[in-house]
Amino acid sequence: MNELISFGILCLTTFVTIINPLSTLPVFLTMTASLTENRRQEVALKAVITAFVAMIFFAFTGQFIFDFFHITANGFRVAGGILFFLMGYDMLNARITRIKISKAEVKEYSTDISITPLGIPMICGPGAITNAILLMEQSKTYAQVGILISSMLLVCLLMLVTLYGGSRLVKFMGETTMKVMMRIMGLILMVIAVEFFFSGLKPIVQDILAIQTPTHE
Repeated sequence: MNELISFGILCLTTFVTIINPLSTLPVFLTMTASLTENRRQEVALKAVITAFVAMIFFAFTGQFIFDFFHITANGFRVAGGILFFLMGYDMLNARITRIKISKAEVKEYSTDISITPLGIPMICGPGAITNAILLMEQSKTYAQVGILISSMLLVCLLMLVTLYGGSRLVKFMGETTMKVMMRIMGLILMVIAVEFFFSGLKPIVQDILAIQTPTHE
């Protein structure tokens, strides 16, 4: 039971810090500024559903991707740890690690911005995809798989609530508070990144340094 609780906390913590609903909110409000409140909520719902489906897809096809491209889980942990660390560093410096959308592009994609770029890659970006694959690889039981899916669903619901109440949330918290929250989550993400990096690097180094002693008859 304790192992499941620890795994659930790991899943929630990593997805919350990587997806970071507060960092997506300003961009979402900018891209939907010309839309009505009802239409803005429709866009938010569709974007969150798109992101959730994408994470589920990559979580269950991750092992196939490993086999097809001859990628090891440990190598992916090292690369994922580096990616998470860079994202956490940007968050620690209060920089939103998302794609930048110009005014012309906002107008161009206003008819269906919920799928791209909002759903993918703003909500479900490389970090979320990497995290979904790695955590699914760590899931050894059906209970852990259920916890992983539930964690992704909870984070997506949190994202939906954040986007729904976006305008009020920004006025209530203020820009300074949002930057402080982003820095805290960035620090947590950097710590998690170090754990991912060394958990993948350790077995790789052990394989490299492994010396087969010759047997003497």
